[in-house]
Amino acid sequence: MRKKVTIVGAGNVGATAAHWIAAKELADVVLLDVAEGTPQGKGLDLLEAMPIEKRDCNIIGTNDYADTANSDIVVITAGIPRKPGMSRDDLLNTNYKIMSDVVTKVTANSPNCIIIVVSNPLDAMAQAAFHQAKFPRERVIGMAGVLDSARFRTFIAQELNVSVENVTAFVLGGHGDTMVPLPRYSTVAGIPITELIAPERLAELVQRTRDGGAEIVKYLKTGSAFYAPSAAATEMVEAILKDKKKILPCAAYLQGEYGISGLFVGVPCKLGAKGLEQIIEIKLSAEEQAALQRSADSVKELCTVIGVV
Repeated sequence: MRKKVTIVGAGNVGATAAHWIAAKELADVVLLDVAEGTPQGKGLDLLEAMPIEKRDCNIIGTNDYADTANSDIVVITAGIPRKPGMSRDDLLNTNYKIMSDVVTKVTANSPNCIIIVVSNPLDAMAQAAFHQAKFPRERVIGMAGVLDSARFRTFIAQELNVSVENVTAFVLGGHGDTMVPLPRYSTVAGIPITELIAPERLAELVQRTRDGGAEIVKYLKTGSAFYAPSAAATEMVEAILKDKKKILPCAAYLQGEYGISGLFVGVPCKLGAKGLEQIIEIKLSAEEQAALQRSADSVKELCTVIGVV
């Protein structure tokens, strides 16, 4: 019996995640959206690509949560982008209402699922989903660090003209301006990048990583990144479905780790069949710890606005 993954939100991120998951033959996919016709059309189009790709995955598009019943994993990409004249709090409150509604319906139909949150503002939305689902923390995880680390790895590989396969990178903290890329723990074939890239240039790559989403929005003008975010969510889905015990930077609910409690913050996580199976605590310098705490404080600020702290 094949595994079942539901993706809530059939926009660019959701539909592309469905594409990656089906292309890797990881699971049957249910693509759900409130817009009538959109998930059905995209789902059918993707299903019709399966004979060409030689992949036995069933993909359906729907507006009905009943079709999502007994999902193993639910990836939530639903939410609205920030519009001109809208404050951050407006966006936060609107997406909080959407997240609460989605999680209520998802958990009613799939009480044993693992939830991966992709919606923004990421850390606060993961906190909202956790608050609403009342699941153990192992079963609600936020996708942020995988994407941010992939961006950092891309820039390091380009800078050094090496294979991306040789590059490992860690980015901790909240998904946004306060994220904490860790050059000390980032390597090329095991060699710390601090040995290979001059400090001033490294600082520029770190800043470009922080601005990674904004750089793409600037180019697209009317949209935001979706290939890399959906690939990042798919890597998390694969690690869980295949019980890979893969260590990935994800937003997890901390209970004293790194000196932080009661908040979703990006940290190294071991993902396997149970979802979040372990939080890896690495030693941080005083400066790195302070940066992580600042990141946690900004997450707390958002969570306070929507009352989920």
